[in-house]
Amino acid sequence: MSVERQAPVRAGGTHRLGDLEVHRLGFGAMRLTGEGIWGEPADPDGAVRVLRRAVELGVDLIDTADSYGPEVSERLIAEALHPYPEELVIATKAGLVRTGPGEWHPVGRPEYLTQQAHLSCRRLQVEAIDLFQLHRIDPQVPVAEQLGALRDLQEAGVIRHIGLSEVTVEQLEEASGLAEIVSVQNRYNLVDREHEAVLAACEQRGLAFIPWFPVATGTLARPGGPLDELAREHDATPAQLALAWLLRRSPVMLPIPGTSSVAHLEENCSAATVELDEADVDRLARAATA
Repeated sequence: MSVERQAPVRAGGTHRLGDLEVHRLGFGAMRLTGEGIWGEPADPDGAVRVLRRAVELGVDLIDTADSYGPEVSERLIAEALHPYPEELVIATKAGLVRTGPGEWHPVGRPEYLTQQAHLSCRRLQVEAIDLFQLHRIDPQVPVAEQLGALRDLQEAGVIRHIGLSEVTVEQLEEASGLAEIVSVQNRYNLVDREHEAVLAACEQRGLAFIPWFPVATGTLARPGGPLDELAREHDATPAQLALAWLLRRSPVMLPIPGTSSVAHLEENCSAATVELDEADVDRLARAATA
């Protein structure tokens, strides 16, 4: 069996997170929790199977957060995969607190971020977190204090690299003056490209751009629509095309599609093997903005 069939994500190439090299198609572990990203999953054993299968398929970047559950996603990752394969990079986040299903509130107090980093280490069963991302910049706390806390954690060896989530170009520039940033995680997909300027800034700096909600296709996937037609031409699904488009869109793009289904996971991972030419890329981009 070919390497691409055994570990299809390898076909998507690699990118660096500081001194860590990962394959560009990763896995987002948010959907492994209960409804509303709250509580335990309906099928805990199924969640463990998804995580283990992701690694089998070549995934070496898993993204999570302390607020997924809360705490549930991180604990499931450790249950499923610890002791971790040497090449596996686990990225987590702090800076959003939960008060109920679907509710998120930014908290960027330095003492809180410091506490959460240590708790994430405990739940993930690691001595240091590979990539620790500020889940949101808290408008009530000076940015210098929030980034200062992460820099202190880095100097103490609690975290290895620092990333940001949902930031503007101006915020990225400010944060970059306060700490070494290796990644930005913003919402971005074929039909939602609000953060083109942030992507461009990441390209200029060589930073990883991690799009969340990467497989949104809107009405493009309707029967007979442009995504449906192109999917049939490539013997692929609309979701695979959406991911393949992201991988072609930029060399710094690291999509992290999430799912609680092994079958859906396998479909997503195979997107790295879908080959789009420039005409396909342009056709999808035009359709998405029509």
